[in-house]
Amino acid sequence: MTYKDSLSLSWKNITGNKLRTGITIIIIALGIFALILIITAIKAASNSLTSSFSTMGANSFSIRFKDRNIHFGGGQRTSSAKTKASLKQKKSNDGIPISYEEAKAFKERYAFPGAKVGIVLRGPSSIIVNTNSRKTNPDVSVLGGDENYLELNGYKLAYGRNFTQAEIETGRNICLIGSGIATKLFPDNNARAIDAVISVDHVPYRVIAVLQDKGSTAFFNTSKVIITSFNNIRRLYATQNSSYNIAVMVADLKQMDIATGEAKGTFRPIRKLETKNADNFYIDKSDSIAEALLTNLGFLEKGTIGIAFITLIGAAIGLMNIMLVAVNERTKEIGLAKALGSTRKDIRSQFLFESVIISLMGAVAGIIAGILVGNVVALILHTGFVVPWGWVIAGIFVCSFVGLGAGLYPAHKASKLDPIVALRYE
Repeated sequence: MTYKDSLSLSWKNITGNKLRTGITIIIIALGIFALILIITAIKAASNSLTSSFSTMGANSFSIRFKDRNIHFGGGQRTSSAKTKASLKQKKSNDGIPISYEEAKAFKERYAFPGAKVGIVLRGPSSIIVNTNSRKTNPDVSVLGGDENYLELNGYKLAYGRNFTQAEIETGRNICLIGSGIATKLFPDNNARAIDAVISVDHVPYRVIAVLQDKGSTAFFNTSKVIITSFNNIRRLYATQNSSYNIAVMVADLKQMDIATGEAKGTFRPIRKLETKNADNFYIDKSDSIAEALLTNLGFLEKGTIGIAFITLIGAAIGLMNIMLVAVNERTKEIGLAKALGSTRKDIRSQFLFESVIISLMGAVAGIIAGILVGNVVALILHTGFVVPWGWVIAGIFVCSFVGLGAGLYPAHKASKLDPIVALRYE
């Protein structure tokens, strides 16, 4: 009997037991489906994160008064490593907001060649912006910046102009609006927003510019922002606990480490820190948040692999039991095949082919379902169609080994049957 004959007979037996085959395929498919589904979703989220932070520029960093805590669920993860000594010092130094005077002093003193410095103060978020006839959803954020804010954050003007120095100093009620807000309030022509008066959380503002859309994602909607001067935010919304952020952009990415080191050296005296004191401020590079989030997504990926592995072990046990049942049901058939000249190798090949084919059918079903369902996340996050090819290939190989491992004992048992005893089996 040739391998072609064994394969043909295996396929005939598989299609002849549709219910049993279908249940086994579903069991195997569930494990691969869970793996490919979550890996595809994670890949889509990673692409969205990369797209979100690429607009900020790899050659920029920010100074804030406390570290970011980025975590999923109940566990916390900080974006910078701390020694025991710095943690002890942190108790006395951390938690002191960056004041306006400190931020202004840093901007005046920081003299790194080619660097640009901006002062940022966050205003309210999840607010409504409206005109007399139209209004937005309560998903708009207000940010305060200076003349460098647009360049430091990757924005470009579609219509209008940037702030003047006098407007920043006085903190007038003027603003730049995102493209999403302009489209919502002035759907016929976004340019009509220029010089219009809009209500931002019940406060009137005159629009001086409309920003270009720079590719919003599900993580950061850059089109639904109101940008005004930090002095305007300071005048209307600031409290004693308000802290300014300082954004810095260097001309050359290769100088990033030198620039951050000089930023520390400039800011420590402003914060009145002695040589023995640890820093009571933190420097975030533009991609630090993305790196932290991607690390958390990596933990989720590892957990998914563990779940899929356990599921596949269960599927292998189930497949082995089903193949053992098939051996008992086809004992007389095996005896007849041996009597007609089939060797042990032929019998083993037949059962191994059956086991591997069933396993691969489950793999294909799970992979297709996982990719299709996983890409629902890609559609939500507005990323392209994602296919995790590495995991697809790995899934096929793993399921091949699962099928082979599950079929070895039943195939060996079938090949050792005595043809005379098998023919008398009832």
